[in-house]
Amino acid sequence: MAQVEVRAPVSIFDDIGQLCNFGWARGPFFHYDPNLIWAPRRCILESERYIIFSPTHLFVFDLCDSGVFGHFSICAVSLLDKTISGKFEKLSFPMGALELPNQSESSVIKKTIKNNRVEFICIEDAGRIIKIDAPQVNRNNRLRGEVVLLPQEDTQSISVNSPWRRQRERFQLIRCSPCYTVEGVMQFENTPLIFSRGRAWGIYEWVRMARPANDIHYWAAACGMYRGRQIGFNVGYGSADSAAGTENAFFVNGTLHKLDQVTFRISPSNWLEPWNFTSNNKRLEMTFIPVQRNSYQNNFLFHSVRVRQFFGFFSGRVTLDDGSVLYFNNIAGIAERRKTYN
Repeated sequence: MAQVEVRAPVSIFDDIGQLCNFGWARGPFFHYDPNLIWAPRRCILESERYIIFSPTHLFVFDLCDSGVFGHFSICAVSLLDKTISGKFEKLSFPMGALELPNQSESSVIKKTIKNNRVEFICIEDAGRIIKIDAPQVNRNNRLRGEVVLLPQEDTQSISVNSPWRRQRERFQLIRCSPCYTVEGVMQFENTPLIFSRGRAWGIYEWVRMARPANDIHYWAAACGMYRGRQIGFNVGYGSADSAAGTENAFFVNGTLHKLDQVTFRISPSNWLEPWNFTSNNKRLEMTFIPVQRNSYQNNFLFHSVRVRQFFGFFSGRVTLDDGSVLYFNNIAGIAERRKTYN
């Protein structure tokens, strides 16, 4: 089945709440209304995630409501000395209490979660502001700061609306924008970390889904500058049905080049060995060199999510939509596997 590109705004539900309009888009074209979901509220997952990085440091900010459990987490990685620190605040039975926005382009989140102050704010021209004030991220060290994420003019993003086979009430709606430059300062471990435009990058991931009882998902994204062009990508796959559209896309100066299926090849004996990525039509050949890992698990009653995250550098080649070949080297990013059980 050919991938289906959605070129205008549509709802992912029809008038009686049945799922429809599966496919992919070059922007936030899929309208999400949680009031139309047939699945129980305990099965609805809503998350906002930002990854920002400079030549020396990488930060992940993750806010997730997964129905019966949720979390707010911070992960801080030094790309130079390969150290990692962070915090993970569990939330029991949020069940929509985080009030995460229904649309990614009107997102304003201001929360205080167990003494952690977090703000994710959408601003004009598709920019975003992150404000963080979090004590004890690493022992008694405080993370505090503000950064602005700015896209290029007319920057595109990848949005995907996917169903699950034989589970009519379940769906996965993902939007990823791996094409931001970042400006601002983060104060961490008594050191100001400067994010300057052209040398610091950002990735935004927005997920809304009615998850099945069991799920597994592989995902990777990166952004950076190589030979005068800003490049980035989002690749991934899981147990959702991606026949109408995969989440795989490569970006050059904000323009999306659509990929089909991408497979992750990971050493089962050592996940810190190089990973290999290959698309089914050979348009993408890529290697990931991990420099640090982060694992966490969130359990509540009979529900569990287990995540393995890896941070490092991507190198490879991609064939763009016009047939030209682009080579890239040492682009910083993230790769992960997420498993969910009910």
